[in-house]
Amino acid sequence: MFLGAKIAVVMPAYNEADKIAAAIAAVPALVDVLVVIDDASRDDTAARASLAPHNVGVCEVISHAKNGGVGASLATGYAHVLAHHPDVDVIAVMAGDGQMHGDDLPALLAPVVEGVADYAKGNRFAGDAVWREMPRTRQVGNIVLSLATRAAVGYDVFDSQCGYTAISRRMLQRLPIAQLYPRYGYPNDLLGLLAARRARVVDVPVRPVYGQSWRSGISPTAALHPLPFLLARAAVRARVPWRRGVGQGNHACASG
Repeated sequence: MFLGAKIAVVMPAYNEADKIAAAIAAVPALVDVLVVIDDASRDDTAARASLAPHNVGVCEVISHAKNGGVGASLATGYAHVLAHHPDVDVIAVMAGDGQMHGDDLPALLAPVVEGVADYAKGNRFAGDAVWREMPRTRQVGNIVLSLATRAAVGYDVFDSQCGYTAISRRMLQRLPIAQLYPRYGYPNDLLGLLAARRARVVDVPVRPVYGQSWRSGISPTAALHPLPFLLARAAVRARVPWRRGVGQGNHACASG
């Protein structure tokens, strides 16, 4: 529980057998429910997740019968929390590869719990560490996609591809989450869905986490291929160039 609110974390994972235990251990004790979504991994991600020690109230592992993509895993996790944990107030997302630091979670949750925002997303570019930690190709790609996403959805936010997020239950219930793009373009698609519902969205500074052995699990071509379509669809949904004057800028609340 955080500031009187019950918290769930959805953790998508695909072929993360060597990282999943550490990722689960990094989820802080303020989390009431952790739902790990194993996206039909070819290794023993699900088994290791089930056995991994954790600090949270409840840890559940759900396995897809067929690989659907990270967006599909997120949709499964969101739907599970809404259906089976009706007392959860805020749902965050932390990745199964351990690239999200647990110490950043309170600051991400705060604007949503306090009612300042409906959706908070991490911004790794808010600090200097990104230039040292994030691979250069990722820096360039994220900057380009962030600028394009800002133009499409009208939100004054950055680091559009960062998946470290928190959303209120009330807003999540308003979204057609089953329609979320199932693969790596889902953050852009989700921002479009939020813009269509006039959601208040804020950036929160988070640190980039990349180990020495990090490597991307998807090719640049596969990642970039759907984005022109997704951004165009987001722009239509958001009815750009009309821009909202709420939910813009960084939010740096003190944690409780």
